Amino acid sequence: MRGEPDRGPHNVPQTNRLTSVEFCAGAGGLALGLEQAGFDPVLLLDNRDVACETLRANRPGWNVLHKDLLRFEPRLELPRHREIDVITAGLPRVKSAATASRTRGSSWELELFETTARLTVELRPRALLIENVPDLLKRDEYESSRTRVAKNLDDAGYNCRWLLVDACDFGVPQHREYAVMVALRDGGVNTFVESLRPIPSAPGLTVGSVLRGSLSARGWPQASEWAAQADGISPTIVGGSWDRGGGDLGPQGSVRAWAKFGVNGRALADDVPSADFVWDPKRGTDHMLKLTVDQVAALQGFPPYWTFEGRKTAKYRQVGNATPPPFAHALGVALRSALSAV
Repeated sequence: MRGEPDRGPHNVPQTNRLTSVEFCAGAGGLALGLEQAGFDPVLLLDNRDVACETLRANRPGWNVLHKDLLRFEPRLELPRHREIDVITAGLPRVKSAATASRTRGSSWELELFETTARLTVELRPRALLIENVPDLLKRDEYESSRTRVAKNLDDAGYNCRWLLVDACDFGVPQHREYAVMVALRDGGVNTFVESLRPIPSAPGLTVGSVLRGSLSARGWPQASEWAAQADGISPTIVGGSWDRGGGDLGPQGSVRAWAKFGVNGRALADDVPSADFVWDPKRGTDHMLKLTVDQVAALQGFPPYWTFEGRKTAKYRQVGNATPPPFAHALGVALRSALSAV
């Protein structure tokens, strides 16, 4: 259950640890994975109070700043410190073509993207790492923003590279694609790319294997039956917009994908099934399993001790929008290799 003591891996000697500054830190998935890879944050910034509360609850010693990145003034708000090794940013997701047509578009998200590059030039870390959805790299309408960022970083002496990767190749039981941009000041980009190798997932790592234990916690007799048929990895967990009410597992396509596992993706549960719950998807959504926020967090690769502040929907938004810690750990290991090579 969540709230257990922190037993996360901290096996990098203190003398070899590196420093980071993180923008748009959210619930801490990226920071947690990087911590496990040997990076200690000098500062974590986010514009949502509930995300800052989550970070402080899990790591009271972290320096967390509740601030809009567009209003961040490093000379006033970044503690004096030795050279920053890396700036990281899990920036708000740019809109897909379908979403952009019915929303305000991605002007704010692109402004954050370009601001991150500008602050990198100002602060001069050894490396920059940004992760976002593949559309940031693929869509033509974002090309001008990508070009400006690349030019600013290149003029400042950084070598940049984009990668398209799927978190399922790095120990996460979920299809979750990312566009990753890495920039290094003194070379080492090729080492990063070579070091970011897919790792074999644990044998039998499926939705069912990840959730079986929690589903039997209240004596539900069908836990093993359900887990046996949920023998694949999950569809992409979609955190959704903070401007939209209600918690669910994503748009219609995601709901259909979850239904194949016998899961009702239109709502979240407050608790795991009790002993008298009858799972029978043929009888409709009332007899389909609903996932809890903690179960979704497990599918995102968060350890059981990591807690989330706020009400249920706010917790789910944080979980669904987070970078899976195992994927973040792989990014951190590749960054360490790249920084050690220069």
